[in-house]
Amino acid sequence: MENIKQKFDGYADQYDLWFKENSNLFESELRLFKKVLGDYSGKKMLSVGCGSGLFESFIDSSNIEGIEPSKDMGQIAEKRGVNVICYGLIEDIDLPENKYDIIYFNGSSSYMEDLTPVYKKSLAAIKEGGKLILLDVPKESAFGFMYLLGKSLGTYDHEYLKGTMPGLPYPIELASSGVWHSTEEKIGVLKDLGVTKFSFYQTLVKNPMYTNEEPEEVSEGYKSGGYVAIIAEK
Repeated sequence: MENIKQKFDGYADQYDLWFKENSNLFESELRLFKKVLGDYSGKKMLSVGCGSGLFESFIDSSNIEGIEPSKDMGQIAEKRGVNVICYGLIEDIDLPENKYDIIYFNGSSSYMEDLTPVYKKSLAAIKEGGKLILLDVPKESAFGFMYLLGKSLGTYDHEYLKGTMPGLPYPIELASSGVWHSTEEKIGVLKDLGVTKFSFYQTLVKNPMYTNEEPEEVSEGYKSGGYVAIIAEK
């Protein structure tokens, strides 16, 4: 896990720049983020792997605490209003039980090998009736396949990928450090931990080559999206 931390250090600017250059794709993901948070006014929230706080900079982040392994990213998140309570890995820290109304992982599950202890710890820290929200690129999606192939090849600049890639793909250094889990895998982990109430939303249903042409609306479900949200109610 330390290797993941090192890979994200030094890439904060590149991460933000990619979203800014892919502004319509970002708007699609932001719509999904806002949709699944719902009415969060007055609610205590924790962002696990808050990154640079880019998404939080578009909402009221006054009640959001963050955990972030990369000091580079976390310092930017703090400037954007996120209260970073720990520079480290969630695996290595204790969370108080029944403290949060919402805990969310916005893309961060894709950089964690073993999801079970992380989700178990998170569920224990959520109040009864609260929500654990997982937003991610599913392993089985077109984006997931693209990142896995890029990771396998060590580059996007390969003859196999000619004519198939978006103009500005996610930085290979960040894609290569990902673990990438399927949606069904995450659902299975949560069910094993006793979760019975689920809802699902998705975006980026277009082929990755075309997702930055215009923002997409959020739809229910998880079987078509390149970015999917699982909402697990405690």
